[in-house]
Amino acid sequence: MLNIALFGPPGAGKGTQSKLLIEKYKLTYIATGDILRQEIAQGTPLGMEAKEIIEKGGLVSDEIIVQIIENKIQMNPDANGILFDGFPRTVVQAYILEGLLLKMNSSLLCMLSLEVPRETLISRMLERGKVSGRSDDKEEVIEIRLKEYEEKTIPVASFYDHKKKFYPINGVGKVDEVFKRLTKVIEKNLENVRQNIVLFGPPGAGKGTQAKQLAEKYNLVYISTGELMRNEIDCGTEMGKIAKKYMDAGDIVPDEIAIRLIETKIKMHPQAKGFIFKGYPSTIVQAYILDGLLMRLDTSVTCMLEISSTTLQSMKRLSARAKSSNARVYDMDPEIIIHRLEVYEKKSALVAEYFQKQNKFASISGEGTTDEVFERLSKTVEKVFKNVR
Repeated sequence: MLNIALFGPPGAGKGTQSKLLIEKYKLTYIATGDILRQEIAQGTPLGMEAKEIIEKGGLVSDEIIVQIIENKIQMNPDANGILFDGFPRTVVQAYILEGLLLKMNSSLLCMLSLEVPRETLISRMLERGKVSGRSDDKEEVIEIRLKEYEEKTIPVASFYDHKKKFYPINGVGKVDEVFKRLTKVIEKNLENVRQNIVLFGPPGAGKGTQAKQLAEKYNLVYISTGELMRNEIDCGTEMGKIAKKYMDAGDIVPDEIAIRLIETKIKMHPQAKGFIFKGYPSTIVQAYILDGLLMRLDTSVTCMLEISSTTLQSMKRLSARAKSSNARVYDMDPEIIIHRLEVYEKKSALVAEYFQKQNKFASISGEGTTDEVFERLSKTVEKVFKNVR
């Protein structure tokens, strides 16, 4: 998801720029001030509770803010991302936002701060007050709001500056000039976003062949836990010895081994533009593990692509591989093949559902030639990457 916070003092022009940003990037707009004013106009309990505080220029309690944000997010589950206008306003709210996005398996791309001189801000808000009739656009309230901003909100800049996500933007000038400054920073940050794909499917679906081609085409690092484990087995390492008995039986290798191998592979590529994971995660526990591993890199799974394949098709492919130079021990025994397919069917539904709930799942037919399947996968990958941008 593309999540952006638009920051700046009252009167900096956040509302105007937000409209342009949400249209360009197809984002859900969350402006706590606007939502609270709607609540007040509708006379809701939350609105009545917030009314007195807003009219005095104060900040509404975090409990109320969290409720309205969560309500808004739940109303737009398929959003490409979220634009937060005027939130977070305190360091406490910055931590709250981290938690809210973490719950969505996402994070903030950047905080863009519109920088405008104080006298310009006051002039803008007084003029706006004549037109809008807003009770908080009066001179005495404006002074309180600016003081609140300076005392409580500016430390938020340090919070995100420390995370290298804070960008001050000159907010003075024509609307389109300011907009170009904002989008230039967003596009620069998007260039650095890692794209991480999970290629999913039953044994024999052709994941290895397709994953390697996708990795080459989109400049991603290919990670196959099966291949890494077979390397350990060939080298006779302790991990390899443990993994061998599980792999020979067609069972899932203990997660501790997979974690160590994936961590090592990731550390070898600190400048990677992203990773493609072949056949991992294959269980719901592994899905949580992968999220944790990627979270440490301040990234997450972009999408899971399933290569769908019938049981008969998988059986034929695995039997054919058993007669080739790429044959593996577990390809030789029909009973082990059937066992592997049964394990996949039992475990896969939960993994697919996990990513479906995050709108990160797509199923692609595995029928046809290798090139035909690759073309379908590529089209889906490009569509996903385009939506992320």
